Amino acid sequence: MQTSGPGTSLGDGAGAAWSKVAAFASAVDAGLDKWLADAYRVGLTEFRALVFVSQAPDKELRVNDLAQRVGLNQSSATRLVSRLEAKGLAYRDTCPDDGRGVYAAITEAGEALLGEAREPYEARVRELLGKASTHFPQFDARQLGGALNEIGSIVAP
Repeated sequence: MQTSGPGTSLGDGAGAAWSKVAAFASAVDAGLDKWLADAYRVGLTEFRALVFVSQAPDKELRVNDLAQRVGLNQSSATRLVSRLEAKGLAYRDTCPDDGRGVYAAITEAGEALLGEAREPYEARVRELLGKASTHFPQFDARQLGGALNEIGSIVAP
């Protein structure tokens, strides 16, 4: 079976650019996940979930909405909220109008963790992106820059 040939290579075009950007984003996310786990004992998805919940009105967010924002299915988001509850960073609340609706709400400990971690997190993101060739030598900085520009030109209004 032929796996490459004319028209089948991902070497050029939007598909290739997206593959490079997605691979780089995955590498950055993995680096952030490890750093957050080491420094704050939370994973990247947990951290992002806390940020979304903290920004929501009344500092609570339907678990279904949280799932969409962090890119999980309903079942995985439920497990995510369970992990946050076990760490004392969030709790479940039921919708007063609809007993079936479940919300994730942030605790004071969750707010404290965000307050402590926000600036170092931003600094870490800037470090990883600003020194990408040092942290991620498997990526060619010029090719990655070109891929980001190509994706940006497609997404831009």
